[in-house]
Amino acid sequence: MTTNTNFAQVGTHRQKPFPFSLKQRLYLIAEAIGIKTSVLLFLLLLIALIFALANAARAQSAPQPDEKLQAKAKELHKKIIVFDSHVDVPLDFGGPGLEATTDGKSQFDLVKANKGGLKGAALAVFVGQGLRTPENLAQSKADAEKKHQIITGIAKNHTDRAALAYTPDDVRRIVKEGKFAIVESFLNAWPLGGDLAQLDEWHRRGVRIFGFVHAGHNEWTDSSRPSKPLGDRPEEHGGLSPLGKQAVTRLNELGVLIDVSQLSTKAFFDTLKLTKAPVAATHSGVRGLVDATRNLNDEELLALKANGGVIQIVAFSAYLRPNPPEVVAQHKALAKEYGLDGDTPAALTPERRAEYTKRYYAALAPVPKATLAQLVDQIDYAVKKIGVDHVGIASDFNHGGGVTGWKDESEALNVTAELLRRGYSESDIAKLWGGNFLRVWGKAQEVGKQSSRKQLSRK
Repeated sequence: MTTNTNFAQVGTHRQKPFPFSLKQRLYLIAEAIGIKTSVLLFLLLLIALIFALANAARAQSAPQPDEKLQAKAKELHKKIIVFDSHVDVPLDFGGPGLEATTDGKSQFDLVKANKGGLKGAALAVFVGQGLRTPENLAQSKADAEKKHQIITGIAKNHTDRAALAYTPDDVRRIVKEGKFAIVESFLNAWPLGGDLAQLDEWHRRGVRIFGFVHAGHNEWTDSSRPSKPLGDRPEEHGGLSPLGKQAVTRLNELGVLIDVSQLSTKAFFDTLKLTKAPVAATHSGVRGLVDATRNLNDEELLALKANGGVIQIVAFSAYLRPNPPEVVAQHKALAKEYGLDGDTPAALTPERRAEYTKRYYAALAPVPKATLAQLVDQIDYAVKKIGVDHVGIASDFNHGGGVTGWKDESEALNVTAELLRRGYSESDIAKLWGGNFLRVWGKAQEVGKQSSRKQLSRK
C-alpha cells in the first residue's frame, strides 16, 4: 500500500500545472514581439467575430445534420411499411385521456402513430402471470377478454383510420388505403388454462401471433424469468411442457406465428426443434451485449437464423443496458429480506408480493432510461451476427418499453434517423421496420395452408 501511495505522489509531482494562464501567456508573447496590449485585444476580438459570422452563415445556409436525417426519415416512412411488432394496451385504454384518437397518456394511439409515421402494429392480448388459483385464472380470462375487445374496438370504432389485419397482405392493403393496420397477438398462455382447443378459438377471433409465456412459468412452458415471488423454481418443465409441445404443432397447423420471446433457453430450443414454420422473437434483446436471461444469446440467434426467423430488438431499457452495481446490490438485499434468494422460494402473499414489487421498481426509479443509440447498438450487433434479413424493431410500449429518443410512437422517426446516420440503406431499413417480420409471418401462414391442404387430401 505504501509503495502505491508513493508512486501516486510521484506522478502528481511530475505533472505540475503551467505557471501562467492563457491570457498571461498571450500578453507575454505580445510584449516580446512589441505589440501593444490594446492592439492584441483588438485582433483577438476581430478573429472571434470573423469565426462567429462564419458559423452563423453556415447555420443559416444549411440545416443541421439531424434536421437532414429527420427529413430523410420522414420521406422514407412515406414509402415503407413501418410496423411495431409488440405493443401492449392498458386495461383502461379508451377511457378519458386514453382514447385511440387522442394524443394522451398512452405511448400508443392513432395520433402518435401518425406523427411518427407508424403504419401498423401487433397489439397484444397480454395478461401478466399470477398465482395459479381458480380465482386468479378466472380474472386472467376476464382481463384477456377485455383487451381483445379494446384491440378490436379500435378498428371497429374508427373505420376511417384503422382496420384489423389477418394476413401480411391485409397489412399491405390497409396501409395502401391510408389506414393503420392492427394485428392481434396473444402473450402468455395462462388465461387459456390447460385447454389446447383455446388456440383454435382465439385464432377464430383474430389472433395471428402467439407467445407462450411472460415473467413466471405456466402450464405450457418455462419462462426465461422464473417468478420467485410466485414460488417459481428455476425450472418447472425443463423447457416446453407436453401441452406446450402439442401447442407448437397446432399453431403451425393454424398458420399462427409463434413468438419465442420470454421462453427459457430450453423451451426456445424445444420450439425450434418442433416447429415446421419460421418463428419470431417479437420483443427481445441480445445477450451478447446485456446479460439478461430474457435476451437471446448468440447460440439462440444463430438457431433463429437457421430457422428462417427474426428477432425484433425491443426498446426496453432493462435489456439494452445493465443495471448499475448499486441497484443490483439493492435487489439482492431485497430478495434476501423476502426469502427469495434461494432456488426453492415460497410464494409470497398478495400483500407481500405487492410490497416487494413496489420496492423492487423503486430501486430502479433513479436509473436513467437507455438511449436510442443503445437500442441501435443491439440492432447493429444482431445484424452483424445473423444478417439484416433476420432482424427487426419493437417497442413494448405501455409495458415498460421506451428509451430516450423513442419515448412513444410519435418519435419513431428518430429510430430511422439513427439507422440512416449509421449508414443503413433505405432497403435495409424497410426490412428492419417491417419487411422481415411480414415475410416471416407470411411463411408461417403458408405452412398452415399446406397443413390444411394435406388434411383435406386425407378426407
